[in-house]
Amino acid sequence: MLPMTQDDGELDSLVRKRIRALRVAQGWSLEELATRANVSQSTLSRIENGQRRLALDQLVTLARALDTSLDQLVETASDDVVTSPMIDGAHGLMRWPIKGDPGMSVVRQRMTEPPPDNPARMRAHPGREWLVVLSGTAILLLGHRRFRIETNQAAEFPTMLPHAIGTEGGPCEILGIFDRDARRGHQRDPSGRSADGDTDTTNRTTPARDIPPR
Repeated sequence: MLPMTQDDGELDSLVRKRIRALRVAQGWSLEELATRANVSQSTLSRIENGQRRLALDQLVTLARALDTSLDQLVETASDDVVTSPMIDGAHGLMRWPIKGDPGMSVVRQRMTEPPPDNPARMRAHPGREWLVVLSGTAILLLGHRRFRIETNQAAEFPTMLPHAIGTEGGPCEILGIFDRDARRGHQRDPSGRSADGDTDTTNRTTPARDIPPR
């Protein structure tokens, strides 16, 4: 066996801690995880405590039992943990790419205009959107419906419905998550104005309140 380097030793320790942390997060005892992974409780205990060599076949089995993958189990932290946003000052927009999924981006935008009156400026594209209002009040036009989204409320909706976003009663800031398809669907119109704040979404939190159209 080749001598273990310092990096190998750090990864070995990280994997053992990760196995235990994932087990505890699931609320499982040593016995429960050992049963799920088809290993003895004493073997699992020695793996977690560093008293037994990590074998590839056992790591694969443990990863499956912990509902993760081998790649995630042995993943190491990258040096570039902190990233700065790409800033579009002209539109009050900040965008961060998600390194773990290059197709995903996070966008923060300050909006000052109400939603468009012209239905032709509403957009539709594949996927779902998620956004949260950080400050102010946003108005979401979704098909023939109109929603008011207050500060700290979020909205999720299928983007195949024509939609647009604007403000009500002053500026607002929104944060959205969207994928590559959503970015294609949010290209700006020739006037340079985004029809819905250039944001997209994927998760659900507090539902917005449905209000009648003006």
